[in-house]
Amino acid sequence: MKILVIQQKRIGDVLTSTILCNNLKNKYPDAKVDYMCYPNCIDVLLENPSINEIIVLTNTVRKSYPKLFKFIFEIRKKKYDVVIDAYSKLETNLITFFSGAKDKISYDKGYSSFFYNHNIKRFKNGTKSELGLAIDNRLLLLKPLISEPITDYKPKIFLRKEEIEAAEQLLQKHEIIYGQKPLIMFGILGSEWYKTYPIEKMAKIIDFTVEKLDADIVFNYIPSQLEEAKKVYDFCDEKTKNNIHFDLYSEGLRPFLALLSRCSMLIGNEGGAVNMAKALSVPTFSLFSPSVDKETWQIFENEKENVSIHLKDLKPEIYEEHDEKYIKEHTFKYFDEYPLELILEKLNDFFNELNVKKA
Repeated sequence: MKILVIQQKRIGDVLTSTILCNNLKNKYPDAKVDYMCYPNCIDVLLENPSINEIIVLTNTVRKSYPKLFKFIFEIRKKKYDVVIDAYSKLETNLITFFSGAKDKISYDKGYSSFFYNHNIKRFKNGTKSELGLAIDNRLLLLKPLISEPITDYKPKIFLRKEEIEAAEQLLQKHEIIYGQKPLIMFGILGSEWYKTYPIEKMAKIIDFTVEKLDADIVFNYIPSQLEEAKKVYDFCDEKTKNNIHFDLYSEGLRPFLALLSRCSMLIGNEGGAVNMAKALSVPTFSLFSPSVDKETWQIFENEKENVSIHLKDLKPEIYEEHDEKYIKEHTFKYFDEYPLELILEKLNDFFNELNVKKA
C-alpha cells in the first residue's frame, strides 16, 4: 500500500499532522507512507521512522499553473492507493483529485465531494477530548482506514545523537553546563504582531523567572526580529541580563530543535515553538493571543507539563460581546486584560508542579 499525507502551511500544522503517519505505519507496517509539505517545514519531519519520503511543494511550483500541473502528474506517476489531505485548499484539492488514488480523504467543505470520496466532518464546537481540536480533527481523517481506538496521538520530533551533542557543545561555548541549573527558552515574540504579548510585560515575566530560579535564559527569535528581541532584553532588570545569553543563537531549525531539547522548559507566546517543545517532551508555559482559537491549539494540557493562559478563560464575557475580528483589531487592548499578577502566580505554580528550583 502507498499512502500520501498532505499538510501545508505552518510548522505547527505540519508537525501535528505527523500523528497520521505514525498511526498509519503502526496499522500498516509494510505501507510506504509519504508526506507532502512546504520547504520550511522539512526539518520537523526528518528522522521520523513513520515517514518514508518527504515530498516538497515549493513556492515556485505553487505560483505557476504549468509547473503545478507538471508536479501533479509526477505525483500521479507514484500511484498512491490513499491520499489524506489535511490542508484541503485548491492546490491540494487538485493534487488529490488527479492522484489516481482509490481513497481520497479530507474534510467536508460542501464542494469537497467533487475532489474526495471520504469527506469528514470536523468537530467544531469545543474539544471532544483533552487533546485539543487540532489533534481530534486530524484523528478523524484516519477513520476510513483505522477502525480501532487510537492511542498514539502525540506528535514527536526525532533528533540524531550528533545533533544533541552539537547543542551541548554550543551551550559549553557560551559557558552553560548542561544540567547544572535550569535552562529556559523564552518565546519572546510571536510569528505575527497580534500573537506577541507586550514586550515590556514579557520582560517582567523573565525577571520573575530569574528571581525564582536563577535560570540561564535563551531567547527564541528569527533574524528579522533582532531589534525587537533587543528591546525585550533592554526592558529586563540588570540582574536578569546577567542570566540572558542573548548571543546564543541556533542557525537553522534542526540545531534549534536540538537546543530546545536541552531546555528545562519553554515559556512565551503560543505558536510553532510551543508545539515543537511538546513534541520534544519539553514542558511549556504559553500565552495565547486573545484572538487565537484556544480550543484548537490548547493541546495536551491534561498534562502538568503544559500550561497556557487565554483571555477566554479569564474573561469569557468578552467573547460573547465581540467577534474574533474585533478582538484581533484590538489585540493590545485585550492583552491588557491579562492580569500580570495572575500570570506570575500561575507561572510560580508551574515551577512548583515541575519541582524546578534554584540550583
